[in-house]
Amino acid sequence: MNFLEERIVKDGVIKEGNVLKVDSFLNHQMDIELLDRIGAEFKARFASHPINKILTIEASGIGIACMVARHFNVPVVFAKKSKTINLDDDVYTAEVESFTHRCKNTVVVSKKFLSPDDHVLVIDDFLANGCALQGLLSILHAAGATVEGIGIVIEKGFQNGGRTIRNLGYHLESLAIIDKFNDDGTLTFREQ
Repeated sequence: MNFLEERIVKDGVIKEGNVLKVDSFLNHQMDIELLDRIGAEFKARFASHPINKILTIEASGIGIACMVARHFNVPVVFAKKSKTINLDDDVYTAEVESFTHRCKNTVVVSKKFLSPDDHVLVIDDFLANGCALQGLLSILHAAGATVEGIGIVIEKGFQNGGRTIRNLGYHLESLAIIDKFNDDGTLTFREQ
């Protein structure tokens, strides 16, 4: 069991409907030492790639992406879930559906922050059905950027997202893959 799986077992809370709450250490209250280890692990897994930007989606991915970016010494770009008055009109957009929030959002990224010169590592906290990730990939495709890889902190391996993204040929690395929520309130992690 790796450091992240150990932390999930220790502090994660399983809710009805195969929902794993990790808000005490990952995506509401953030354990910075843990995020730093996550950043270092993604750096190790993608060290051979010429990454010059990290892309994520607001809000839960931002803290994680920042720690990953620190290890690569590159900037973070995040897709906003709503267009604000201080955002230019020249934007890339994608419609994404959130498994957790059970809603659709149109996410936007300013065109000035992504270009064909960019070699991007996509980072997010969870991967379930892959809708948010596919939205980010469509934005990168529209920008002409190169997707160097995708780093996911926790993947729900029993859902289709990971399989779909891997079948599209992307280099996807997940630090913890949950294969099953067990009836006794425990998790079964995939051997990696």
